[in-house]
Amino acid sequence: MAKTEETPLEDLDPFVVSTLRFERARSHLDGLKQGLVEFFEVPKRTVSVCFPVEMEDGSVRTFYGYRVLHNHVMGPGKGGIRYHPEVTVREVASLAALMTWKCALVRVPFGGAKGGVVCDTKDLSATDLRRITRRYIHELGDNIGPHTDIPAPDLYTDEQTMAWIFDTYDLMHPGHNNRPVVTGKPKDIGGSEGRFEATGQGCFLATTRFLEIEPLAGLTKIAGASVAIQGFGNVGAVAAKAFRDAGAHVVAVSDSQGGVYNPAGLNLEAVAAHKDAHGTVVGTPETRTISNEELLELSCDILIPAALGNQIHQGNADSVKAKLVVEAANGPVTPIADDILNKRGVVVLPDIVANAGGVTVSYMEWVQNIENEEWVLERITDELQRKIGRAVDAVVACWRGLNAADEAEETTQDEAGKLPVDLRTAALVVAIRRVAHATLQRGIWP
Repeated sequence: MAKTEETPLEDLDPFVVSTLRFERARSHLDGLKQGLVEFFEVPKRTVSVCFPVEMEDGSVRTFYGYRVLHNHVMGPGKGGIRYHPEVTVREVASLAALMTWKCALVRVPFGGAKGGVVCDTKDLSATDLRRITRRYIHELGDNIGPHTDIPAPDLYTDEQTMAWIFDTYDLMHPGHNNRPVVTGKPKDIGGSEGRFEATGQGCFLATTRFLEIEPLAGLTKIAGASVAIQGFGNVGAVAAKAFRDAGAHVVAVSDSQGGVYNPAGLNLEAVAAHKDAHGTVVGTPETRTISNEELLELSCDILIPAALGNQIHQGNADSVKAKLVVEAANGPVTPIADDILNKRGVVVLPDIVANAGGVTVSYMEWVQNIENEEWVLERITDELQRKIGRAVDAVVACWRGLNAADEAEETTQDEAGKLPVDLRTAALVVAIRRVAHATLQRGIWP
């Protein structure tokens, strides 16, 4: 979409985007009480912390961190902790709300939460990161806990970060089984089989199930499909292998420095080896170098944004040539881009279901920790497939129902030309209905 003086730029403030998407879903929620709407729009608790850290070089720096609990009707808070220089409390709050709906959609007994520290991990040593993590968790105190709010890895945090969180919390609460305080831990201290691969594997399972029950014109199955993936980190690399092993041709992948493209299909092992050796996928033999922007506009069947948010937006949505966009990242498609793609017939499988594999296996890790058990990978994989499959089924059923109702309304009220309901709105409708129903079943105290 070309920019003109008459075409305003999108407001990509994360809290504005989250509110807009909630309002779109709300218009399809007949009978939702006004008080509940307000309850769902505002986080239950927001914690902001500020703390000094003595760095490895002897200097002292001040860091800012946040933890937002959006809702705990379904259970304790659940959500990742991200380390990024552009973390804001509004971003964290919007992601916490997304976690509430995501947990409800896949039916795990958690509410939504999210956390973050404003820092650039690329400029910090392992010692610096350990000290920042320990101090951040100490500052949060009892705002996190195995039955209160349970962190997990997110952007630029990993299982090592989670190990530091567990150890810090355990030192603060001796004499208890504290392993369930955090998920995504190393296996030696209570981490689960399959957790590292969960988000990428869940993305693959969600796509497979969607095409089984809602085949698209020219795209009815994974085998033979061409796939482009923006991002070749933990999520993108796992997803790439899963799609390749199912018979797809992964034609492009990228990282922060750029991407590589081969229309015949990439040798993923060669790409991974090149990245390990050089720190980037760019330059992998027998590939053409492309930019991240070019990757999003490649001619392919399935496009998987698995990096940062707001990658497909008002300015480039008209150039997306994929038949299906699968959101492995959080919020890679903006609201205006959603409408542009919808109008063009490009289907978006939204983050609320497409990247829900991580929280699903996190839930299994939490259960194992509470019960002091260790499950085999087969059990975890089967349960992940079942939960993701049921979530996709519920979203598609709601999607079909909402569009059928809108078509009937257009026939009686002459509202032809209205955009069909998209999968994101349908997914939010399913999730909000479940949390609203649980809220009223519990009863409003007192």
